[in-house]
Amino acid sequence: MTLALAPFSLLYGAAMRARAALYRSGALASERVDAPVISVGNITTGGTGKTPLVEWAARSLAREGRRVCILTRGYGRVEEGRRVVVSDGERLLADAREGGDEPRLLAEALVGAASVVSDADRVAAARWALANLGAEVFVLDDGFQHLRLARDLDVVTLDATAPWGGGHLLPRGRLREPPRALRRAGCVVITRADLVRDLESLRAEVVRLSEGRAVVLTARTRTLRLRSLDTHTDAEEFEGAATGRRVGALCAIGNPQAFFAHLRRDGHEVCHARAFPDHHVFDESELDAVAREAAKRGARAVLLTAKDAVKIQSRRFALPFFVVEVGLEFDDEAELLRLLRGAITRRADEIRIG
Repeated sequence: MTLALAPFSLLYGAAMRARAALYRSGALASERVDAPVISVGNITTGGTGKTPLVEWAARSLAREGRRVCILTRGYGRVEEGRRVVVSDGERLLADAREGGDEPRLLAEALVGAASVVSDADRVAAARWALANLGAEVFVLDDGFQHLRLARDLDVVTLDATAPWGGGHLLPRGRLREPPRALRRAGCVVITRADLVRDLESLRAEVVRLSEGRAVVLTARTRTLRLRSLDTHTDAEEFEGAATGRRVGALCAIGNPQAFFAHLRRDGHEVCHARAFPDHHVFDESELDAVAREAAKRGARAVLLTAKDAVKIQSRRFALPFFVVEVGLEFDDEAELLRLLRGAITRRADEIRIG
């Protein structure tokens, strides 16, 4: 089946190269907006730690007094052609169905710190947010391939456990672009760096592919806490006794095995794991089936990702559900923050000079 998809990968690759060439030649123009733009993206499909990095960047910039707006496509929402303000920075204004699961997750995490707008037209969304939300800096979520909006820094996340998406472009593999596209990156963050033995070889390969243009940093995913979906269940009591206990796990993310491996590394014995397609919207029967099967195998709870939790309405199942909230731990957080500040300062100077 993989080999049968090879011709489609060739067509996809040709289309991507042609599009990139049009932007390089100026036949297609990237559009500037009157504010700095920081893009966070990747070159593969699937979970690479992009969303935690978007959250970190937005929160870090907000702490410095900047009015931050996250621009995102909002993949999987019911009306992808409509602009949806998921959060104005102070209030949650749309659920996961309307705004998308990742935008809703970011909006919940960043209440009081950043607004979140879902719109396929990120240029129009940025201009609207400048006029209506008072945005001062934009974080472009999943923006590496969105060349229409000019950005001042491209940050690319690369999963150390599967950096090159199986070595093939979509749909045969998981590469959205050839690895040499890293030449456009100003910074590459290698995530899940603690899960590979030969990190230095990967770092050297990234330096080679980016032609030395990208600052290369590493990060690890850490569990911040477990949060109960059911207000009747004591999350702290379970968390304190969870290590070594049997649990069920479910997710609908791009790299489900990374989530299950993360749980095992945290000391959980995963006795039942169920992966759904990325962005899948659960119905209650699916969730109940996972809980019942996990209970039959001796689990005390079901663990799931924060991205999946925003899509779940019901709170009572055969087992309690706990959300695994994670964050990134960088090898050099100060350097990453320096890159963001530098890009913002340069763009602000350009706008002031005129």
